[in-house]
Amino acid sequence: MSINSIEPNLSHGAIGVKVAQLAKDQQKVEGQIAVDLIAAATAPAPKAEPVGNIGHNIDTTA
Repeated sequence: MSINSIEPNLSHGAIGVKVAQLAKDQQKVEGQIAVDLIAAATAPAPKAEPVGNIGHNIDTTA
């Protein structure tokens, strides 16, 4: 039996399919990370409410 008689499993395409599946899974994970990052960056800032009574009293006497 010589080394040339041993045929690698690459001819059946099983490794290529596995690599494609891993690449697809990795793309899904990276896509979700990007969506989460964009959502976190575009979160609206909390609305500032006035504190106390400043600006609410209007002097109407002249």
